[in-house]
Amino acid sequence: MTSTADRAADDFNTPSPRFSWGHPALHAEFAAAADGTPRLVRLGPAGTAVEPEVALPLVELTAVGHGSGWSGPRFTGTALGSRLAYRGHRDSGSSDWARLTVELQDPVTALTAFVELASPIGLPVLRSRVRLRNDGTDPLVVQSVSSLLLGGLPSPDVLDVHRARNDWLAECRWYAEPLRDTVADISVDAHQHDSRAALTLTGRGSWPTDGHLPMGALTERGGGRAWVWQVESPAGWRWDLGERAHGTYLAMNGPTDAEHQWRVRLTPGEEFTTVWAAVATGSVRSAEAGSLPSAQAGSLPSAEAGVSRPAGGSALDEAFGVMTAYRRAVRRPHPDHRALPVVFNDYMNTLMGDPTTEKLLPLIDAAAGAGAEYFCIDSGWYDDTVDGGWWDGVGAWQPSARRFPDGGIEAVLGRIRERGMVPGLWLEPEVVGVHSPVASALPPDAFFQRDGVRITEQGRHQLDLRHPAARAHLDRTVDRIVGDWGVGYLKLDYNIVVDPGTCAPGDLSPGAGLLGHAHAYLEWLSDVLDRHPGLVVENCASGGMRMDGATLAVAQLQSVSDQQDPLYFPAIAAAAPTAVPPEQGAVWAYPQPGFDDDLIGFILGGALLGRIHLSGHLNRMSERQLGLVRDGVDTYKSIRGDLARAVPFWPLGLPGWTDAWLALGLRVPDGPSYVSVWRRGGEAEVSLPVGHLAGRDVRPEILHPSAGSGGSAVWDRDGHTLRVSPPRTPTALLIRLHAGTD
Repeated sequence: MTSTADRAADDFNTPSPRFSWGHPALHAEFAAAADGTPRLVRLGPAGTAVEPEVALPLVELTAVGHGSGWSGPRFTGTALGSRLAYRGHRDSGSSDWARLTVELQDPVTALTAFVELASPIGLPVLRSRVRLRNDGTDPLVVQSVSSLLLGGLPSPDVLDVHRARNDWLAECRWYAEPLRDTVADISVDAHQHDSRAALTLTGRGSWPTDGHLPMGALTERGGGRAWVWQVESPAGWRWDLGERAHGTYLAMNGPTDAEHQWRVRLTPGEEFTTVWAAVATGSVRSAEAGSLPSAQAGSLPSAEAGVSRPAGGSALDEAFGVMTAYRRAVRRPHPDHRALPVVFNDYMNTLMGDPTTEKLLPLIDAAAGAGAEYFCIDSGWYDDTVDGGWWDGVGAWQPSARRFPDGGIEAVLGRIRERGMVPGLWLEPEVVGVHSPVASALPPDAFFQRDGVRITEQGRHQLDLRHPAARAHLDRTVDRIVGDWGVGYLKLDYNIVVDPGTCAPGDLSPGAGLLGHAHAYLEWLSDVLDRHPGLVVENCASGGMRMDGATLAVAQLQSVSDQQDPLYFPAIAAAAPTAVPPEQGAVWAYPQPGFDDDLIGFILGGALLGRIHLSGHLNRMSERQLGLVRDGVDTYKSIRGDLARAVPFWPLGLPGWTDAWLALGLRVPDGPSYVSVWRRGGEAEVSLPVGHLAGRDVRPEILHPSAGSGGSAVWDRDGHTLRVSPPRTPTALLIRLHAGTD
C-alpha cells in the first residue's frame, strides 16, 4: 500500500507556473490562480483559455484535521487542495506518449503531490493519477484524493449527463438526463456562491462495476461536443459533476473515506498513488458548433486533430471511439488481441456447472466441427461430491475423479487438443470454500478479515493476494494447470461481493485493504502472464460485475454478461463497446437444437461484432442446424481481422433495454464499416443514420444470415441512411458497408 520514496530520484524544473504541454490532438495550458495553486485552464488544440479562478486546482484531497473547506457532497474546494503550491514540472514524453508530472506541496504539512498526466500521441484523451508523499515530520491520515479534475466545462444549462446502470444480467444500460435536473440553478450571482449540489456516482465493494459502470459522459446540446470518462479502479470509485463559476466541473476519485471506508496513514517518507482516470473528447465540426460562445460558459475546447473526424455523426460516438483507442493503448500487449480465436464454453444454457467425460466428449467433437478454436470447461470440474460441493468446497483446484473416471481430466483435455482446439478451464482463484481443506491449511492472515474475524460470504472465504501464502497457493495452482496439464485458456470468475473490504494487520481501514488486495490481484495476474505468455485469460465476475479499466488492461477478454435469455442479450451486446473494446468483449452465442432457424441466426448474429463465445448443445443438432452455426462462425472469422482496429458507433443512439430495434456499428480506419441490426419487434423497416458516410456511394452487403433470407439493406446517399428490412422477428443482420470516394 505504501512505500518509502527516494527524494533524490526526482528532478524537476521550476519555471513560472504558467506553461503548456501536450501534442497536436491534445494541448493543455496551466496557470496559477490567486491562491497560487496551478490549474488546467485549457484543454484542446485551439480556443480561449478560461480564467484560473474558474478552473480547478490540479489536486483536491481531504485528511484528518484538515477540513473539506465547505459543506456538501462535492469533491471540490478542499482546504488542502487550495494550499498545494507549484514547485515545478517535468516533461518526460516519448514518440508514443506525452507525459507530464507536476510537483505541488502543502506548506503546512509538507505533503508533496505529484500529478502524473499522460496522453497517447494522436488521441484527444487525458489520463491522470496523483502520487502523494509525506515529506513532513508528522503522520498524515488521508481520507480522499482526486485522480483527475477538469473544470471550465460548459454551463449545466446546456449539458446532458449520461450514466450506465450495470446490474447482474442487465449490464451496460445507458440513460441520460439534463445536468440541471440534479444541479439546480440557485441564482449564483444573487448569492455570490456556487451551488453545493453535485451529481455523484459511486461504486463500492469487490464488484467495482456492480450498480453502475465507473464511467460517465457529457454531451453539449447543439454544440457538437462530448466528453467520456472512466475511473480505472478495481475496487471503489467516485465521480461527481457540479457547477462552478457558471461552468461545470468533473472530479474523479478512487475510493474515499465517506463512501468506501478508505483511509491511509502516511508516515514521514511514505507514499500513496491513486488509481488512473481518463477523459476523452469528441466533437462534430459544424457551423453551429463553431459559433458557440465558450468563454462565458467557461468551456474547455475539445481536440479536433489526431484522429479521423468525418463530417456528420455523433460527438458522443466520437468520444467513445477515442476511449476505445485509448483502452487499446494502455492494455497489456497480447497476441490474442489480434488473433481473436473462437471460444466454446460448456456452461451457458448447456452443462451449467455439471461437466463429465460422458457429457464433454460429444460436445468437444461438435464444437470442433462448428469451427471453435478454444474449448473451455467451465465450473464443476473439481467437484467430487454429488450434492453441489462445487460452491462451498472450492479452493484446492484438483480434478474430480468421479466426473472423469477414465484417464481423468487430462484425457478430456487431450481430446480437446486432438480435435485441434486449445483446452481451457474455469477457475475462481480468490475464493476458498468453507469446506475446502485449503481453508485451514493457509494461515489466517491469508484471508480477508474484520476485527480479527475471517470474513465469510455465501459459504466462502476471500483470499488476500497481498499475503505471500495466498499468492504461492495460486501460483502452484496455475503452474500445475497451465504448465503440467497444458491448459491455454483460463476463465477467471469471481462470484461473491465483499463490502467494504478487509482490515489485515497494517490496514487502517477496510476500503484501503480492499484496494490493496485488488492491486495485488492484478499484479499476480500480470506475473502469471509473464510466466505463461501464451495463456489467454478471460475476466468474469458473474458476467460483467468487474468490467473496470484496470482489470481490462491486464486480461485479454471480458465477459459482458451471464444473461441466459437470447432476446435480452442484444441490448447488452449492442452497448458493450462503450465499456470494452470489441475484440475483448465476450458475447455469448448459445444456439439450441430446439430453436428454429430464425432464433439460431438471431443468437449467432448478435455476437459477430464482439468476441463470439459459443455454447449450446451442438452435439444434439441436426446437420442443417449445425450448418447455420458453421456459417455464423465462418462469417465471424472472415471479419475478425477488422474488429481489432475498429471503433464503435450507434446509428440509433445508445441502446435501450426494451427497444424493438437495436443497432451497433464498427468503423474501420481506411476500411469498411459494419452494422449489426437486431429486430425484436416494432415496424418492419428502420432507417439507420450513418453520418460518417454522408455524401458517399455505399454498397451494403448482408453477411449474416448468409443464406440470403435475412431481408434487405438499401443505402440512401442523400439522407446518409441505411434502410433495413428484416422479414421476421426476431432477426439479427450483420451488414458490411463498402464506401466509395466522396
